[in-house]
Amino acid sequence: MRFIIQRVSNSKVTIDNEIRGQIGKGFMVLIGVGESDTKEIADKMIHKMINLRIFEDENGKTNLGLKDVGGSLLLISQFTLYADCKRGNRPSFVKAGAPDMAKELYEYIISKCKEEIEIVEQGEFGADMKVELLNDGPFTVLLDSDEL
Repeated sequence: MRFIIQRVSNSKVTIDNEIRGQIGKGFMVLIGVGESDTKEIADKMIHKMINLRIFEDENGKTNLGLKDVGGSLLLISQFTLYADCKRGNRPSFVKAGAPDMAKELYEYIISKCKEEIEIVEQGEFGADMKVELLNDGPFTVLLDSDEL
């Protein structure tokens, strides 16, 4: 499983010219589900993400977590995080999770995050989405379950 976590001042996702999710301060997270991912892996990734201390404290040190700053989440499914570009110029996505399994884990992640964070917005699995964000820092972190 892969999460691209971007610390944002604000972010939104639009589908068919309609805003479907919008947050202020928090994380905009692209979520890629791999072929061998499980709910147990998702739980570890969620715990790590929610507890990342990447917001600045009163001394300008990245010492505060999402809950400490009352931050929100915008969660976007992104199978292209499993692009394999080793051969040729057209990426292969064979390592991405099958759509039914990936959708189930994406929805699981959303539900678990809602248990921890007050405002959790989301995109739509498989939809053509337009994502806008104002990256704060910029600050971007890659979480890969193979490295946890």
